[in-house]
Amino acid sequence: MLNINKTIAQELTIKENSVNSTVELLKDGATIPFIARYRKEKTEGLDETQIKNIKERFEYYTELEKRKETILKTIKEQDKLTPELEKEILYCVEKQKLEDLYLPYKPKKRTRATIAKEKGLEPLADTILAQLPVKGINPTKDELAGAKDIIAEKISERADIRSHLRKMTYEQGTIVSKVKKEFKDQKTKFETYYDFSESVHKSPSHRILAMQRGEKEGVLSWKIEVNEDAALEFIDSKIIKNKDFVFHEDLLDAIDDGYRRLIFPSIETEVLNSKIEEAEKEAINVFSKNLKNLLLSPPAGEKMIMGVDPGFRTGCKVAIIDKNGNFKEYKPIFPHEPQKRVAEAEAILLDFIKKYNIELISIGNGTASKETSSFINTIIKKNNLNAKSIVVNEAGASIYSASDVAIKEFPDLDVTVRGAISIGRRLQDPLAELVKIEPKSIGVGQYQHDVNQVQLKKTLELTVESAVNYVGVELNTASAELLSHVSGIGNVLAQNIVKYRKENKEFKNRKQLLKVTKLGSKAFEQCAGFLRIRNSENPLDNSAIHPESYHIVEKMAKNLNVSTEKLIGNQELISKIKLSDYVTEQIGMPTLQDIIAELKKPGLDPRKEFSSLEFSSEINEIKDLEIGMELDGVVTNVTNFGAFVDIGVHQDGLVHISKLSDRFVSNPYDIVSVGDTLKVRVISVDKQLKRISLERVV
Repeated sequence: MLNINKTIAQELTIKENSVNSTVELLKDGATIPFIARYRKEKTEGLDETQIKNIKERFEYYTELEKRKETILKTIKEQDKLTPELEKEILYCVEKQKLEDLYLPYKPKKRTRATIAKEKGLEPLADTILAQLPVKGINPTKDELAGAKDIIAEKISERADIRSHLRKMTYEQGTIVSKVKKEFKDQKTKFETYYDFSESVHKSPSHRILAMQRGEKEGVLSWKIEVNEDAALEFIDSKIIKNKDFVFHEDLLDAIDDGYRRLIFPSIETEVLNSKIEEAEKEAINVFSKNLKNLLLSPPAGEKMIMGVDPGFRTGCKVAIIDKNGNFKEYKPIFPHEPQKRVAEAEAILLDFIKKYNIELISIGNGTASKETSSFINTIIKKNNLNAKSIVVNEAGASIYSASDVAIKEFPDLDVTVRGAISIGRRLQDPLAELVKIEPKSIGVGQYQHDVNQVQLKKTLELTVESAVNYVGVELNTASAELLSHVSGIGNVLAQNIVKYRKENKEFKNRKQLLKVTKLGSKAFEQCAGFLRIRNSENPLDNSAIHPESYHIVEKMAKNLNVSTEKLIGNQELISKIKLSDYVTEQIGMPTLQDIIAELKKPGLDPRKEFSSLEFSSEINEIKDLEIGMELDGVVTNVTNFGAFVDIGVHQDGLVHISKLSDRFVSNPYDIVSVGDTLKVRVISVDKQLKRISLERVV
């Protein structure tokens, strides 16, 4: 029987004790953020990525063990389970190898071989395959054909042969894509792959997914090509024992048929699927990294904000939100063609800015954003106003505005008004607003509709959970959507928390969470450290220090003859604390160091400081671009092959990985992340396909 935890420890090069502790915590219902933050002694300091990897591998091997049980039972029922085969199955660590071992015993539909077996031809096939001396055997043409069908299938089911040829196909094969005849003379986004070939093992994820999409859209066909002679020579070396055997040529025919008809098509599918699976995993990881960076974008904070959802014909939707994100007022304006009610629009904006003392104006980056930004900036300069306009990514705002969440939040408001409110709020606090939108609708991934949707959803949910718990959540103001992502809470408890808050005005301390319906001690343990209460009765409630450790801080304060409140933020007093005095069997140095870090800067927002970028007012559309232009831009998406940058022309440009630095870059994430501002130079423009190539100005 496979020792799962030991196998994981060896595979991930993590101590077995750490794996054991992590698996036990996960089984007990602990979340990844909670384990990483508050159980460092048990895991010996594993981070979220390591814990996530342990979780994934544990699930993989648990499924593998269940599959082994089914396979062993099936083979036993056929009375074909040998001690050697049983041992090989029990200690197998790869799903593919396990399926190879099972293949000869797997119940199958009627094939040419099963039909031949029904005719009693298996003894003849076994005799030919064994290449033993034969006397008095003179099969008919049909009998020989049937025997060869049985031989072909038996060869195709040999695990050693399949394993070697699969490896050979992966390491030495070539992926080839061709354009379909009807698209031969057309210009499409798949032009690169019209006549393309590349080594299977070297083909990166984005090219695999591009070819797959091209095939799905009927533009491309793709396949794997291998050295057939080398493959057949390998099978011959495994099968042929006697070249002078009377049925030698027939055996060679069966080998050839088995490879071309059964082995290669199956292995080609397996290898392509394996490459697609690898590519999907990589694409999901890319999406996850970009999403996390976007969720952790610096918040503008508690400021009066005007949210503007720009448009031409339908006008610009303008909504005011206060310092806490509450909606105050809405009006539409029509400063652009065809209405061009400029004076009226200016009067409305000026009235709003002065009436609410607007500090920031958040403009969505969709249709008419550049024109709206230019119009608002002109008003700001003309009237010498202190307000500042900022263009924000509005991806997903329209989806949110029509969602059940938005309808529940603003039942009496129109869809367009909700969109403007969302645009304003995502400047004030991107994390709090973006959690209301399905992650894949936020638009920071490549090929998100082509990948495994179950795995994508699972990974992105973990990403959102990680970001929310990293920042922490203000218990008395957070929405149910934001609370639902806090460790140990979920949708039902989030709704119950909001309900309790409405009925009791606010939470005065963390302990009150235990009065929330269905929120028991286990959920409290998981969530309490990630929830903040600004004006709590206990000042530690506004920190990341877990309530289970309050007694340690109280002891520290008592030993210094001060109150807990006076210890918080007092660098001089904190520097006098000797941590080794507080080490116990339960509490070690990692937890104590985290407590000290929090005492120094309690409730500190870990996100970067807020800053903004203004696009060039001269460049508004692709047609305005010229080769050599240098522009400021914002990174909207990072992929393995480069970064997409918004330069204010309604179409992102690509800075290829080779153009990100003046030195070699193996990973774009080492250089840039979503939300970064860059200075870029235009190197080419394809107006027909709307493609802009840029290089980073270093």
